[in-house]
Amino acid sequence: MPPRPETDPGMRAQISASWHRSAAHGVQVELAEAPITLPDDQLRAARDLHPLARVLPLLEDVLGPAVRGCDAVLAVGDADGQLLWVSGSSAAMGRAERIGFVPGSNWDERVTGTNAPGTALALGETVSVDQREHFRESVRGWSCVATPIHDPRTSQVLGVLDVTGGGSLIVPQTVAMIRAAARMAESELAGAAPAALTPQVRTGSVQLEALGRDEAILRGVDGRAVRLGARHSEIVVLLAAHPEGLTGEELATLVYPDDVRPATVRAELNRLRAVLGEDMVGSRPYRLLPSVSADWYAVAALLSAGDVEGALRAYRGRLLLRSQSPGVADLADELEWSLRAAVLASGRADLMAAWTRTAAGADDLEAWQAQAAALPARSPLHPMVAAQVARLDAALRAP
Repeated sequence: MPPRPETDPGMRAQISASWHRSAAHGVQVELAEAPITLPDDQLRAARDLHPLARVLPLLEDVLGPAVRGCDAVLAVGDADGQLLWVSGSSAAMGRAERIGFVPGSNWDERVTGTNAPGTALALGETVSVDQREHFRESVRGWSCVATPIHDPRTSQVLGVLDVTGGGSLIVPQTVAMIRAAARMAESELAGAAPAALTPQVRTGSVQLEALGRDEAILRGVDGRAVRLGARHSEIVVLLAAHPEGLTGEELATLVYPDDVRPATVRAELNRLRAVLGEDMVGSRPYRLLPSVSADWYAVAALLSAGDVEGALRAYRGRLLLRSQSPGVADLADELEWSLRAAVLASGRADLMAAWTRTAAGADDLEAWQAQAAALPARSPLHPMVAAQVARLDAALRAP
C-alpha cells in the first residue's frame, strides 16, 4: 500500500495533489511496468496520423544530442499519455524498458500514477518529477521533466514532450530547454498550416481567458495579449456572454451591484475602447465586434459533450474570482453548479477527488460523501476522506 502523500511534510503541493488523484483512481504503487495500450500495428498508424510527426525531426535535432549525452531518454506522447516515440542512449533505453517506458505504453496519470508526462497533461503545464516523487516504486530511480505541446490554431493539447533520466536531470537549464523545444515545435506547426490559420485571421477572432483569474486576458490572432483591469474584465466577459449586444441600462444592471448613471457606463466603455481599439467594441447596442472564444465556454462545451474529465481539467477556477458583478456571479455560479453536478453524476472517484481539492469543492459535504462511496476498496484515501466527511458533518450540526 502506498504511504499517504500528506504524511511527507516535504512533498510539493503539486505532487501531493497528483498522488491523491493517482490513489483515487486505484493505481497500485507496486505496478512494475506501464501497460501497452498501442500494439505495434496501432502504434504505426497513430504515428503516421499524429500531427507531432511533422515536428519530430526538429525535436530530435534540438534535444537529441543533449539527451544522449546525459544518458537519458527523449519521449513524445499523444494527448492521452500514450508514448509514440522514445529515443536516447542505448543504456538508458535498456533501463527504460524495465519500467515499460517504451513506444505504445500509457503514462496517463490515471493509469501509471504521478509521472512528468502524465501529470503535465493532467495540469496542462510544465512539470518536473524527482525520483521519490513518483507514485510507483519502480519509477523512483528516475527523474523527468515534461511539457504539453499545443495546436497553434486551437490551443488544444496535441501531446507531450518529455525527457527522463537520472537524479541530476532536474535543473533550471533542462526545464528551460524542454519548454523552448516545445514552443519551437508549436511555431513549426503554425508555419506548416497557413491555410488553416487564414479563416481565423479573416474573422478577427480573439481568445478570452477569465477562469481562476482576478483580471481577464484577451489574446488576439497575432499572439499579443492584453491584461484587462477588473471592471473592464467584467464588461468584456458580459459582452462575450451576450453576443447579440446589451443596452447601456442592461450592461449597468449586470456589471454594477449598485445603481449607476448611464454616463458611468459610457465613460467606462470609452476607456475600454482606448485600451482595445475602436474596432473591438460596437455601440447601439454595446457588443464585441470580433468573434470570441472563451475558456469558460470551452468548459461548458465539454460538459455538453459528456466529457466531464476534460471539463474538470479545463476548469481553472471560478470565473473572475473576486468579481462583485451580479451578471458575472450568475455566469460563474451556473458553470460551477453544472460542473459539480456532472462530477457527482459520473460516479468516478478520481473526478470527485479532483473536485474536492478545488476551492468550490473543499467544503462540499455531498461531494466528499460521494467520493467515499466511490473509492476503490484498497484506496489509501479512505481515512482522509472519512475525516473530511466527519469534519463537515460536525460543522453543519454545530449550533
